[in-house]
Formats: sequence, structure tokens, C-alpha cells
Amino acid sequence: MNRRRSQPWIYDWSRTLIGAIAIIGIILTAYLTVLKLTGGEVVCSFDAASPAAGCNSVLDSAYAYPFGRSGPPLSLIGFVAYIIMAIFALGPLFVNQATNRKLRKQLENWTWLLLLAGSTAMAAFSGYLMFVMATKLHAVCYYCMGSALFSFSLLVLSIIGHNWEDLGQIFFTGIIVALITLVGALGVYANVDGPVVQSNGKIAIESPSTQPQPPVGWEITTTSGEAEIALAKHLTAVGAKKYGAFWCPHCYEQKQLFGQEAFAKINYLECDPQGEDPQTQLCVDAGIQGFPSWEVNGELYPGTQTLERLAELSGYTGPMDFKYYLPGR
Repeated sequence: MNRRRSQPWIYDWSRTLIGAIAIIGIILTAYLTVLKLTGGEVVCSFDAASPAAGCNSVLDSAYAYPFGRSGPPLSLIGFVAYIIMAIFALGPLFVNQATNRKLRKQLENWTWLLLLAGSTAMAAFSGYLMFVMATKLHAVCYYCMGSALFSFSLLVLSIIGHNWEDLGQIFFTGIIVALITLVGALGVYANVDGPVVQSNGKIAIESPSTQPQPPVGWEITTTSGEAEIALAKHLTAVGAKKYGAFWCPHCYEQKQLFGQEAFAKINYLECDPQGEDPQTQLCVDAGIQGFPSWEVNGELYPGTQTLERLAELSGYTGPMDFKYYLPGR
């Protein structure tokens, strides 16, 4: 008497599990994308002693914008990738097997190969980004690590959740897709550390790519020109103040816009108690709710300001050939 061998339970549930993980990934990347597009910051510890202090540094770094800051953030690309994986995994399940058995079988066969290729690409790219985070950014981003875990889980389920008749197909597809993905990642990020020059000759300011270290945070690496120094002197002369925190990446961008020599002349108030020469109470008294914030002529202006905007607000009439710019501003 012949008995039909029952198939492993994972074969019955793999698509559902892949779809569920993809949906969680969709929620995560949607949250990050909305914050990136609206200029918000992720919910994250700002205690510099905590590893989580680097999450905003990572998510604001040049690696978070594969095609430059004028292009889509990496989280949006991940959002689309998770949607595609969810469609591949769950799509065939909506085809009635009783009435469309042949169509469902075809969709399952096609989508398994697509799931394998897609999850391999996502895992390879996530692995590259984890390497970058550990060796170049020197910071911890739990959101990024979570997304990487999802990607590797999708790959594992794509391999063990289907009865692959040809194991060589898995190996060949995985190697080819992984190599293409890694070569593409290296190409996209080839010039990530180099300065980006605008058509008018200005140099782009990039967000910090490492974790801030108290009490000063990141070192200012840009050099000031005549215009930056003149504006800084003018702002101090009219009583303008800049409020910030050493761990704030946008505060660092503001410093970089001025350059080392010019920012030394700015009336800067450190609001974090762990920062250098903190003026916490003055920040509280001024009603500061976000960093950076500028106080010019008695009015508060939150957020990173272009030097042209500061010149306008303060009535500056000196040289305006500023050297740096913020992409997208």
C-alpha cells in the first residue's frame, strides 16, 4: 500500500510568512519615508552614550540618498521593494485554486523565482549597508538593522519555503543577482564621500556620517570665505543667536555652511547639558523647541537656514558669494 508523503509545513505557510514580513517592512519604510519627506527625525535616543544616538546620523547620511539629496531617500526605495515582495508572495493566493488551478500553478512557479531574485538582491544590498554602517559610519541604526533582518528572513523563506527541483537554480540565480546588486551599490555610492559641486560653483554640504561624540559633536571641516566671515560678524553685531545641540546633524550642517573660521564668530548657545559650555537654561527661557534655531531681531526661526536667508533676515548687505549650499534648499 503506497502512502503519499506529506510535504513540510513550511511549504504551506511560506508565502503567508513572506507576505507578513514584507508588510511589516512596508510599515517600517513608510514611517521612515514620511519623516524624510517632511523633514522630521525618527523616534530615537539622543543620549550620546547610547548606541541608538547614531540612528539619525545614519538616516541623514549620504548613504541614505543613493541618487543624491535631490533624489528619493533610500527608505522610499525600500518601501517599493517590500510592496513588490508582498505582491509576489500573496498575489497567487488570491487566485481560486478550484476554478483556476492551471493559472495559480503558473503564477506560483513564476513568482517563486521572482521572490528568490528579489530577496537575494535585498539581502545583498542590506549586507553592504550593514558593512558600511559598521566600518564607515561607526554608528548604530536599529531601524536599518531591522530592515536588514527582514531582508535576510525573506531570502531564507524563499529558499526553504519552496520545493526547488533544481538546487543549482538557487545557487546560480543567487550568485548572479548578488553580484549585480553589489556592483550596482558600489557604482551608486562611488562618489559618496566626494564634494558635489553645483552648476554655480557652490559645494554641497553633506550630513555627518559618524556618531557624534560629546561634548563637541562633529568637527567642522569646511573653510570659510570672505562672505561667510563677513556675515558671521554681522550676525553677532546685530545680536543674532544660534541655538543647537552637539548631537544634532542639522546643527552640524549649519556649521558647515559657515565654515570653521566664520562659525567661531557666531554667538552659539549649546542646549544639551552634555555639550561644551552648555547654556541649557537660556535655551529653555528662549522657548527653543527644536534644533537648530536662530534668534534674529527678537524672532525665532527654527531649522537650518541658508546663508542667503540669514542675510535677508538680519539686513546684511556685504558680499554674498557664499561657498556652500544645502541640496534641496
